[in-house]
Amino acid sequence: MKLKLDLHDIYNRGTDIDRALRDIIDEAVRTKAATVEIIPGKGSGQLKKRVLRYLDRKDVKSRYHRVEKDSKNFGRLFVHFRH
Repeated sequence: MKLKLDLHDIYNRGTDIDRALRDIIDEAVRTKAATVEIIPGKGSGQLKKRVLRYLDRKDVKSRYHRVEKDSKNFGRLFVHFRH
């Protein structure tokens, strides 16, 4: 199972971004999804940096296995889970 989160609609609302990230990770853990695809978009890279900072938090990092940056598409990240 693979989940997808597109952040284009909420790129400028910080609390909504954190909530969306928390919700998608909670859902991945609950449904035992193997991968979550997060699309911060290309832009200036600030949203991607914010997502990576969120994923690097100690309480969040313990919930997933690894983060993969898509080599073919700068505006996409994959979060892999081991259940």
